[in-house]
Amino acid sequence: MKLTNRLCVPILLSIVFGVLLSAGPSASQTAQPPSSDLPSETPAKFTPVTSSFNFTRRDVMIPMRDGVKLHTVILIPEGARNAPILLTRTPYNATALTSHFPSSHLGMALQGYDNATDVILEDGYIRVVQDIRGKYGSEGDFVMNRPLHGPLNPTPVDESTDTYDTIDWLVKNLPESNGKVGILGISYDGFLPLMALVHPHPALKVAVPMNPMVDGWMGDDWFHNGAFREQMMPYIYEQEASRSNDFAWWTSHFDDYDTYLQAVSAGALGRSHGMEQLGFWRKILQHPSYDSFWSQQAMDKVLEAQPLKVPVMLVASLWDQEDIYGAIAVYKAIKPKDTGNDKVFLVMGPWHHGQEIGDGSSLGALKFNSDTGLYFRQKILRPFLAQYLKDGAPKVNISPVTAFETGANKWQHLPAWPAGCASGCTIRLTPLYLEQGLKVGFTPPQAGAGGFDEYVSDPAKPVPYRVRPIMPIGYSGLRTWPQWLVDDQREASGRPDVLAFTSDVLKAPVKISGQPVVHLVASTSGTDSDWVVKLIDVYPDEVPSEETLGGYQLMVSADIFRGRYRESYAKPEAITPNKPLLYRFDLPTANHVFLPGHRIMVQIQSSWFPLYDRNPQTFVPNIFWAKPGDYRKATQRVYHEPGEESFIELPLVKEQ
Repeated sequence: MKLTNRLCVPILLSIVFGVLLSAGPSASQTAQPPSSDLPSETPAKFTPVTSSFNFTRRDVMIPMRDGVKLHTVILIPEGARNAPILLTRTPYNATALTSHFPSSHLGMALQGYDNATDVILEDGYIRVVQDIRGKYGSEGDFVMNRPLHGPLNPTPVDESTDTYDTIDWLVKNLPESNGKVGILGISYDGFLPLMALVHPHPALKVAVPMNPMVDGWMGDDWFHNGAFREQMMPYIYEQEASRSNDFAWWTSHFDDYDTYLQAVSAGALGRSHGMEQLGFWRKILQHPSYDSFWSQQAMDKVLEAQPLKVPVMLVASLWDQEDIYGAIAVYKAIKPKDTGNDKVFLVMGPWHHGQEIGDGSSLGALKFNSDTGLYFRQKILRPFLAQYLKDGAPKVNISPVTAFETGANKWQHLPAWPAGCASGCTIRLTPLYLEQGLKVGFTPPQAGAGGFDEYVSDPAKPVPYRVRPIMPIGYSGLRTWPQWLVDDQREASGRPDVLAFTSDVLKAPVKISGQPVVHLVASTSGTDSDWVVKLIDVYPDEVPSEETLGGYQLMVSADIFRGRYRESYAKPEAITPNKPLLYRFDLPTANHVFLPGHRIMVQIQSSWFPLYDRNPQTFVPNIFWAKPGDYRKATQRVYHEPGEESFIELPLVKEQ
């Protein structure tokens, strides 16, 4: 039924009038008191009620010898008595690392990075996580990889003294402990246990540095053989710009390849982000070569000069995308001191950086037929820690070296590294020669077999280190940074600026254990050049059990060398154009079997971008400040004839 216009008007007026009446007095008639007069609903100090928790949390500030106090989180299991202490020191926020999930259960609080949670829970450790000086809740100033007291650090404190003072306080102030302390950690948190080995506290009974930062110029985070790892710039920016990592690196493109290419040089990119304000960035710009700034703080060299007092288990990942160099370098430096073969242990697994504390059943497209991370934690780490830290724990028979053999996908228990097998075999460095027709084999080249292969390296179109678009480095979302070292290399092998030398199909297994050594005879038409060498396992054209691995090109070991350092790491020199020269450098450690039906490939290229900054291929004093006009195309030649043989020495395992 429709209302007439005459009826509508009174009804609408009554509605409006009613609304106005219901609104009550105007604001001017009922002035509200200022908000500051209302009592706060937030207490001046809130005390959480945690009586139902199965652990006690203590946040303390531990004083160091110079008066600086370091924020330390202590998690004590319910009913703990005579419990050992597991310490991790970190620049990554002790509160966050011990508060992953809001829960009354200790296990939930510890889930996440740097916590071997299952081991900690099952064996009842008191868990201690501390912010290093200058980070998050701790006082003092942050210095990246703070060097030991000495020429690079005139102050009386360093990470060694801070660890000593922390342990001293813990054993005197935790009545629930048995006075025994172990220290462990990954990456930067793995560098810190190495520092703890210098003048160690008597209560420090064991150290487990996992994937440690050791030598930032030779082969870990900042450089590899002189080539700058440009994609570590966001880490430096975020870690140093504030105490609590408040400033996020910003980008201008979805594809990092475009972001870094547009910037031209790493120095220019840093300037566009204001990085000259950061102390460590200024040091990197000032020390592009391997001078005393780098060599004096390299932890393998430091520990080589120290007495061996504390049992150490070094943990390395065979596909560590960040610190593939460090653990092996320290092992080689300190193992000769282990005259009783009972203080230095090594574990190598088929992992990315830090994967040993998580699921280790696969990496990218690779599957290992078991959870290798769980095996490490339960069969190796747990009993190893217990024998040194738990009262009355039995001595366990942990092999001096436990190594996963990739390809064959099995664990080996070895007397030393490299050993190849438990007994009855030898390792012989055997040249794998580059040959005419883009072939590789174990037979030296013959006269008249052809002198070289060549390609044109164009800095305007550098070879990407993985298939584009390239995501920023990271561990979440679309960022698959942890698995890039096992990316399929077919995309690179098809480029005209990449040489791919391939063997015939293998009739028998070829096993390597150790570090391959590159002997590359090459020339460039420029006056500087980078050389990237990749040792690759090429899968059969079809793999019935895993279709996606058909023809897969798996990097077994690969690295880059900046040509200006051919004669000296400390004093770069221009390269003589078009002259064949020898470039010799080590590749990362491998423990791999090339199976029958597979082929061996060696790829050679002159850029690996934007993981590493572009070499302008024109010698300039400091590549950080290369100008657009310095970047020029160059013709690269790789030689393979008698007297100018190029080869990779493979550490071949020979069964006796």
